[in-house]
Amino acid sequence: MLTGVFGCGKTVIGQALLEKLPSDKYKIAFITNPQLEYVELLRAVVRNLKSVELPIKKSELSADYLLEILGNILENNARDGTETVIIIDEAHIIKDEYIFEELRLLLNFQRRDKFLLTLLLFGQPELKQRIEDNKQLEQRIAIKSHLEAFNQQDTRNYIIHRLRVAGGADSIFEESTFKIIHNRSGGIPRRINRICDLSLLVGLNKDVKRIGQQTVEEGLQILGG
Repeated sequence: MLTGVFGCGKTVIGQALLEKLPSDKYKIAFITNPQLEYVELLRAVVRNLKSVELPIKKSELSADYLLEILGNILENNARDGTETVIIIDEAHIIKDEYIFEELRLLLNFQRRDKFLLTLLLFGQPELKQRIEDNKQLEQRIAIKSHLEAFNQQDTRNYIIHRLRVAGGADSIFEESTFKIIHNRSGGIPRRINRICDLSLLVGLNKDVKRIGQQTVEEGLQILGG
């Protein structure tokens, strides 16, 4: 389970997993909107893992039918030497406790020596309480991590890294701006991105060579901050 406030990079981590894990070794279902009924969630998992014809109408589907298909997929993946990973992003928006219970039961797909799937739950901090309320599921989660906001040095390093990746110079932002950006963003990467984007836009319009405190403040005014 990975938790963190909105904008801290949970989805980015999930996308990085999709890119980094070799497709010949891992089969991944990445569910980005889990606000579904259980049958619909199962259908999304099956479709993510394997191209298979499924009925379009929900009335024509059943959980038993989809679980049978999923079980076959997991067994086939295991025989082929591939690992199956199910990532549920934004899991905090799941309101139905029944779905958390059913997700726990997915972990019953196992052999004597190994689980047939790895389940990763990503969500905002309130997910932690929802999981703790389901003791049986909570006890089966082996690793729990929380993404903290950046400190001021992290914020500076992050901005410089993003500039380098984009082909820009490290010195575009004056040193004095990093503290302002950190304080106004709370160290949340998504907020840092917005402040920097608008600061660069203001700087472009003013034709300045470097982004100083005044330019950042003008960008913050556009944000209403």
